[in-house]
Amino acid sequence: MDTLKVELGTRSYPILIGAGLLARADLVRPLVPGRDVLIVSNTTVAPLYLPALTGSLAAQRRLEVILPDGEVHKTLENASRVLDVLVSNRFGRDSTVIALGGGVVGDLAGFVAACYQRGVAFVQVPTTLLAQVDSAVGGKTGVNHPGGKNLIGAFHQPVAVIGDTATLATLPPRELRAGLAEVIKYGLMCDAALFEWLEGHIDELLAGKAEALAHVVRRSCEIKAMIVGRDEREERGDRALLNLGHTFGHAVESATGYRRWLHGEAVGAGLVMAAAMSRELGLVRPEELVRVHTLVERAGLPTRGAGVAPATVLEHMRIDKKVLGGRLRLVLLRRIGNAFLTADYPEDALERTLQAYCG
Repeated sequence: MDTLKVELGTRSYPILIGAGLLARADLVRPLVPGRDVLIVSNTTVAPLYLPALTGSLAAQRRLEVILPDGEVHKTLENASRVLDVLVSNRFGRDSTVIALGGGVVGDLAGFVAACYQRGVAFVQVPTTLLAQVDSAVGGKTGVNHPGGKNLIGAFHQPVAVIGDTATLATLPPRELRAGLAEVIKYGLMCDAALFEWLEGHIDELLAGKAEALAHVVRRSCEIKAMIVGRDEREERGDRALLNLGHTFGHAVESATGYRRWLHGEAVGAGLVMAAAMSRELGLVRPEELVRVHTLVERAGLPTRGAGVAPATVLEHMRIDKKVLGGRLRLVLLRRIGNAFLTADYPEDALERTLQAYCG
């Protein structure tokens, strides 16, 4: 087992990474405070891992809410459903909400924990690659709105993240590929050596090799923990770099009603579009754009928009959370391993990129 730490002063917390952690009561019990525990999961994950988790918990009062699976269900309505359970069962401020599942479950359960009685303890137990390498760490919680992804949310750090890598063995291939998009993002953003490693080991990851998967989970969490420790709420700009590919990808997701692509698939296409726009601005070299396109394609991810008109994608981009002073800020690349946030770009460069990759 590896243990990392997100350094946030009195709100610091551990990230545990290893195989078989869900069955380790000696590890799980000390990380779950409170008299009452509400476990939020979904119809896919609960039958696989809920028994192991409940068996590792102390003799607390435990309830479960099992939600439908899928991004389309990350809504205020389902958050309200979870809140209703907390209220009707008189859960107090010393209760704990546990998220058992992927990014949708983690985001929604964390949002509920942030809202209920102005904040209760929250534990992330991510079971997908995307959640283990990205969404479970850092305290971003929220639900979607028809107008945009994650527009309703709060920062609420977990008290622990328990990343049982054995759960990745049951991931459908499509979900595994979707998680790789976030790993590629880290390499593009700030770790050229990781990007090069991925070029040499992508086939092992796609085959579900445990050692390769454990490596990318640990390295991704190291990067995410470092950035969150420096810029918890995106006040300095460092954390905004984690949105590389996401402004493009979120726009496609929301424009298609969160039904056509998984989040990681949209990010994959968004990474290619961010690299292409960087090339359009004369920043990255042509061969670097080819490397980005090739790795995303080898990972089995889309490299173009989902048939959505460029004007529609642009409309959804304009309500992104990174709009400041009416100007859309984008995360672009100077080169592989060096991303930056900017609002200083010609509008027609963005339009040309969307014309080339969407529609």
